[in-house]
Amino acid sequence: MEEPVIQVGILTDTRIRFVADGGFLTGGEPCPPGEQEVTLHGGRLCWQGRTYDALQFDPAAPAASFVLRDVVIGLGFHWERREDQRFQGALRFIPGGQGIVAVNLIRAEDYLTSVIASEMSAAASPELLKAHAVISRSWLLAQLVKDKKSADAPPAPACTETEHGRIRWYDRDDHTLYDVCADDHCQRYQGITRTYGHIGRVRQAIGETRGEVLTHGGRLCDTRFSKCCGGATEEFPYCWEDVHHPYLAARLDRPGCAPPPDLTREEEAVRWIGGRPEAFCNTTDRRILEQVLNGYDQETADFYRWTVRYTQAEVTDLVRRRGGIDVGTVTGLVPLERGRSGRISRLLIRGTRGDFTIGKELEIRRTLSESHLYSSAFYVERQGDAFTLHGAGWGHGVGLCQIGAAVMGERGYRYDEILRHYYPGAELERHY
Repeated sequence: MEEPVIQVGILTDTRIRFVADGGFLTGGEPCPPGEQEVTLHGGRLCWQGRTYDALQFDPAAPAASFVLRDVVIGLGFHWERREDQRFQGALRFIPGGQGIVAVNLIRAEDYLTSVIASEMSAAASPELLKAHAVISRSWLLAQLVKDKKSADAPPAPACTETEHGRIRWYDRDDHTLYDVCADDHCQRYQGITRTYGHIGRVRQAIGETRGEVLTHGGRLCDTRFSKCCGGATEEFPYCWEDVHHPYLAARLDRPGCAPPPDLTREEEAVRWIGGRPEAFCNTTDRRILEQVLNGYDQETADFYRWTVRYTQAEVTDLVRRRGGIDVGTVTGLVPLERGRSGRISRLLIRGTRGDFTIGKELEIRRTLSESHLYSSAFYVERQGDAFTLHGAGWGHGVGLCQIGAAVMGERGYRYDEILRHYYPGAELERHY
């Protein structure tokens, strides 16, 4: 297999401003210097007084780069914001249903260089950088294969709803105008914005693992990852469709291969979440955390164990406004099903006018927060008018735990050992 060129959807807006530096060509003509703007009129792109069905700017030199203004990062999460970002490769504009779509065309290994520096600090330990290079590459190539299969056989619906409940999972969209998006819903990709200063170390990690992927049974692994598993990793079906991947097994985030206690049982889950069990990701070492948490991620101080408090009125408002659920005044939040890490996959919301069940984990997190709860691994303490959510971990907890992997890297584990810990039974192979 040859190294593929990846089409990354960066931004969708009704008008997009950009600056092309170092020489770009469109239709064989040089792109003018300075600030540029593309708008939409009658379903066609408008630029420099002319209209186009599509518009592409190709770099005339390897060092050429472009800046996109006001790129949204953390879409829908509590750190959502806009910032200017710089990219290399080609820039394509396409009319879309919600405006103009800006797409970056870039070779896979260059894409991965940015992903690693965007998902974590480029100053992370070499073994962590190499481990993340392998899983980011594996996930990317697996999605390309999945997209081709989806064109022939559409996936099962991601939501089932009745008058009494809604079970929905949020996976990466099968994008039609590009391969992957640039935000957390796929993999964080912020161009070369965050790679300066440590670009050599990132490129070395990419180079030393070039083409390496994880496979299981001859197929590319769907290598999921999250910030902090909370001490135990989760299994795939509790977060997404009911498909079992043997290499995404529940296990304790500590030396050895032990499975967690039976956290599907409520009393065990409460005991686990209420404690602070030994785990790789149970760390407050700021030096290690800075390897994984970029500046805006560090605004989240408590993630291994956390607490959120709501009044009854606040919970009722969130459920109605964020979840579109009207059960009257909320009187209870009752876990009906937990995954192997203690994450709730089905939650009963009790109210004065009836009950409603929601799932899976991200639907629960979105409903009970203005953005997202850190995870769905929580239990509820009710005191008078107050609902206190005691929680564990940050993210879905499936696959690699980024903070745990950072600790492993600092303790001298090699990148292949880190991968074997989080993806048991997977094999390391070179794909191209």
